[in-house]
Order: sequence, then structure tokens, then C-alpha cells
Amino acid sequence: MRIVFMGTPDFSVNVLQGLIDNYRDDIVGVVSQPDKMVGRHHELKNTPVKELALKYNIPVIQPVKIREEYDKVLELKPDIIITCAYGQIIPKVILDYPKLGCINVHASLLPKLRGGAPIHHALIDGYDKTGITIMYMDVKMDDGDMISQRETEITDKDNLESLHDRLSIMGRDLLLEVLPSIIDGTNERIKQNPDEVTFGYNISREEEHIDFNKSSREIFNLIRGLSPIPGANAILDGNEMKIYDGKIVDTIYNNVRGEIVEVTKDGFIVCCGDTGILITSVKPFGKKRMDASSYINGVGKDILIGKVFS
Repeated sequence: MRIVFMGTPDFSVNVLQGLIDNYRDDIVGVVSQPDKMVGRHHELKNTPVKELALKYNIPVIQPVKIREEYDKVLELKPDIIITCAYGQIIPKVILDYPKLGCINVHASLLPKLRGGAPIHHALIDGYDKTGITIMYMDVKMDDGDMISQRETEITDKDNLESLHDRLSIMGRDLLLEVLPSIIDGTNERIKQNPDEVTFGYNISREEEHIDFNKSSREIFNLIRGLSPIPGANAILDGNEMKIYDGKIVDTIYNNVRGEIVEVTKDGFIVCCGDTGILITSVKPFGKKRMDASSYINGVGKDILIGKVFS
């Protein structure tokens, strides 16, 4: 069997590692997004998936536009292609090639949250559970037949990082569990219900901004759905502040929405559309991430009270 794996970010690494641990001799190539310049010095950095593939001397292909540069993928003559957070729409010519199909590891319980940011949206949109779907790929985004699913509860202790890491492991384990049945043709094929479709599109820069007219629950979900990267943000004194962690406060405040109404030992409370939210971790403009208590000590409690986020 000839396996080609397609993936790019950290989320995909556990899945590829699981394949390497169990099917190393069958993996004939890895396809990943082009490397990017990172950091203050703009150093070219390998994608996480490429880094892992090179560790095991697996050939890596990095097309800029896979819709136009697919020949090298087909030259690998894959019997099966397995994708996980690759990052580009895969053309029909590739989807139609492997005799065992193109299999995708998707981080939601399809048909819920189709798209490129399902983990973010599971938190931001207030889902109480999400999970992993192993599915056949189709020309439409995340529209193919499902093979298997596994779910996990979302609690208020979860943020983007914790849910991302948990789902990455779940994706690896579920893929390895069902892959033998895919290879021998005994797996299930479950049609998605079009009436239950929701979307988890990539988050725009504008959607990262906190609107304190919204409820404390909505704001709490936005903060944890973007923590630690890229971080939700709000404007204070004309400068952007990143906000990484918070807690819902039950008290109702009759203040301007976005006003800092109280300072505690853990942080500062901001008036929301219904109650308040206690902000406990921030990154002030031009500084490093810090506990909100450290920020308060630096600025001064009396200076903060009454200031308004926009």
C-alpha cells in the first residue's frame, strides 16, 4: 500500500506520527503548505508536518497552489491519501486518483462546523460538545460521506489550546482504529444530513475584537476560543490589548459597556451587556503576556477604574 499524507500545522503532527508508528514503510510522501517567514528576523521555518516528515526521511512536496501543481502528488502513485488540516482545497484530479480514496481527519462532529476553524468556532459559538470525524473527501468542503466519529465534552475549563490538543490525539487514535476497515473495504459510509450543516470558517481579524455590548458568556467564549493564538483584543487608551483569559461574573453593573468597574486580586472586571467579566490574563500593547494582577500593579488600581474599552 502506498500512503500519501497531506497536512501542515501542529494539529496534524500527532496524526502523521501515528501513521509513521504503524505504517512507516507504506508512507511514500508528505504534502504540506509552503514554509513561511516567522519572527522578528523573518527566518524561513518548516511547517510542523514537514519537520516531522524530514525526521523520518519521508519526501516532502510543498506546492504553492495545489490546484495547479498536482503532478508531483500523482507521481507518488498513492493507493490512499490521508489529509488533516492541510490548508488548501484539493482538486478533483487528486481526489479521484487513489483506489482507496482520499480520507480526511476533521475536527468537528460533521455536518456541524464544516470549514477551516472548527475548533475555534466550537468554543466561540458555545457548543457543549465537539469531536473528530473521519470521512471521505468530496469536491465540496467537508461534504463527503462519514466513516466514523468520536465526541468530547467542552467545559468552561477548555480554551483553544486544550481542545486543540485533545482533538489532535483523538484524531490520531480514531484514524488508526478505522484505517484497517478502510483498507479492506468493510468500513461504513454515512451520508451527512444537509439540514444539520453549520460552518466554522476561518476567523477574520475583525472577529477577534471584543464587543462588550454582548453578554458575558459570549465574550467569555470568544476569549477562550482565541486563546492563546491569536488572542481576542480590545482597545484601551487608543492601544490594542490582547485578552487571553477571563471568568464570568454574576453581578449586574449599571455602567457603560466596556467600563472597568472593579479591580480584584486576580484581575479587573469589565461591564458587559448583561453582567461582567473578570479579565485575568492580558498582553498590553508593546509588552509580553502577563497576569492581569501584574498589569494592575504596574498601572495602578485607581488609574484603571472607570476606563472604558472600545
